[in-house]
Amino acid sequence: MAKAAVLFLLVLLPFSDALKVQDFCIANLLLPSTPAGYPCKPRALATANDFYFRGLAGPGPTVPPFNAALASAYVAQFPALNGLGLGATRVDIARGGVVPLHAHPEGSEILFVLEGTLSAGFVGAETNAAYTKTLNKGDLFVFPQGLLHYQYNLGNATAVVFSAYSSSDPGLQVTDFALFANLLPADVVSKVTFITEAEVMRLKRFFGIRSLPTGQPI
Repeated sequence: MAKAAVLFLLVLLPFSDALKVQDFCIANLLLPSTPAGYPCKPRALATANDFYFRGLAGPGPTVPPFNAALASAYVAQFPALNGLGLGATRVDIARGGVVPLHAHPEGSEILFVLEGTLSAGFVGAETNAAYTKTLNKGDLFVFPQGLLHYQYNLGNATAVVFSAYSSSDPGLQVTDFALFANLLPADVVSKVTFITEAEVMRLKRFFGIRSLPTGQPI
């Protein structure tokens, strides 16, 4: 476990490629974010605790219906990351669990398998080529910025993965939610996806959409 944690840190550190004009800028989350990040907390108020975070020490909350638990260390959870071009997550994927197709529009991701066996892959943007690999404990896999990617558990026990990102707020768009948890009418989604309207309505209900903005039930 200790060796794995050291390796993860060595992988994470090179992601810090942001242009720095000061040694650190702890985010003041009481103020609004700007295109350059959050305004800085007064340096005189900074302590060692600002640079310490235990949020990835255990599993985060499970995300239904995917049977995977997500814990995040982005700037909103760990303000010391502000301006450093760094972020991290821990995902515990239960037996049969998946991390569905999704993309991070603002950052690349490198994944480290701490425990378990899983399938991981992404789809290239230019040719829609698929790049997939079975990963085992100790393996690394990289997902380029903005590309759709996934993981799912191949084993009989929970798989645990840590990821590092080239941004303190890489963004997230989950394909299932984008397609079926939106408020577009089912006939529109059916037309643009070639999925039958009945199946679109079933998936909208499955992902929690019960009615449209007009009040029409699904």
